Amino acid sequence: MGLIGIVGGGVVGLCAGIELLEAGECVAIIDDDAAAQAPSWGNAGHIAVEQVEPLASMNTLRTMPRRLFIRGGALALPTLSLPAWLPFGLRLLGAASPSRFRSGCAALGPLLERSMPAWESIAERIGAPELLRRDGHFVVWHGDDAASAGRASWEMARTGTAQVRGATPDERSMLSALGNRGVAGAIRFSGSGQIADLGALRGALRAAFIARGGTIHEASAVLGLDHGRARIAGLDADRVIVCAGVHSRGLMEVLGHKVPMIAERGYHIRANSSGWPEDLPPVVFEERSMIVTRYGPTVQAASFVEFSRLDAPADPRKWERLERHVAQLGLPISGPFRRWMGCRPTLPDYLPAIGRSTRADNLYYAFGHQHLGLTLAPITARLVRSMVMGGQTELPLAPFDIQRFA
Repeated sequence: MGLIGIVGGGVVGLCAGIELLEAGECVAIIDDDAAAQAPSWGNAGHIAVEQVEPLASMNTLRTMPRRLFIRGGALALPTLSLPAWLPFGLRLLGAASPSRFRSGCAALGPLLERSMPAWESIAERIGAPELLRRDGHFVVWHGDDAASAGRASWEMARTGTAQVRGATPDERSMLSALGNRGVAGAIRFSGSGQIADLGALRGALRAAFIARGGTIHEASAVLGLDHGRARIAGLDADRVIVCAGVHSRGLMEVLGHKVPMIAERGYHIRANSSGWPEDLPPVVFEERSMIVTRYGPTVQAASFVEFSRLDAPADPRKWERLERHVAQLGLPISGPFRRWMGCRPTLPDYLPAIGRSTRADNLYYAFGHQHLGLTLAPITARLVRSMVMGGQTELPLAPFDIQRFA
């Protein structure tokens, strides 16, 4: 039995490694993120089962102008990164057509339907069920017009296995007490979930991987082709799986694949808080495109969709705006803030890439999960396990084949 080399030790790579080890395979992970700065460990912790409609849609295109950063919104298109986001944007235009949007919904929905059961299963198996919360989440508005329009929009939207209801008077009172402004409207989702502590999740997944016989190499991966087979420099791997998030583009393109992926960058600030309820699920302040999550003794506020280059410097104005939002709402979060920026791996149709290479018969891949990497990691791992072991996958993988961009 040969060694499987997984490139990338984020949540997708670790979950896939655990699945394969439990199936009796030998697995090594190559990961160069010792400081845990990848999006897997800096996101909002939200298990977003409600996001069954791909963001590549006509509605996204129609609302883009009013969501621009320069107009107070969360969407940033930096001028210096135009060579990166313009080709991506043109592909997004094509992917947003009604027919492709319907196809995207048909592909994404079944993945999200299985995501919470998959999380429940792996959380139990790694001995950390307490890290998975199933308390849903809130969406709130402070303006009457925004509340009326926002609630109507969500009640009409397809939300998969998640359910939406109006917040109760007690819930609205509690949400209003979080800050200095009364809540004009709020809804509560049930069926969605949260990871209680991303750092603890990383530790639990790595420990479970190692306990099952896996090895982790703290190094950068270099891929190449040798007589039609993918090779990882310095590792004698019989099969290779690329799960390296936004870095997967460079790795796959070296092997001849076309991967029109962009670094869709998000920002967060985090600080200690004694006034944010410990058991409060994530709260989305929709007018400010901001989600606030409690992680142990800290509270994190996250936002922004910045289409940019992978190597572009962070924009301090994003952190400054988050800090203003927190101050203006009077939220019980005070500095000094820890600032973070990470790159979501996003493909133009907002579907992941999961499949087997046509360039190297021993190469597999699972990346490009955009905002849903945390949500879809365990179900993606199950698909990877079946695919690598030559079994029938529980869902068809054709919609996620990277050759769709060839």
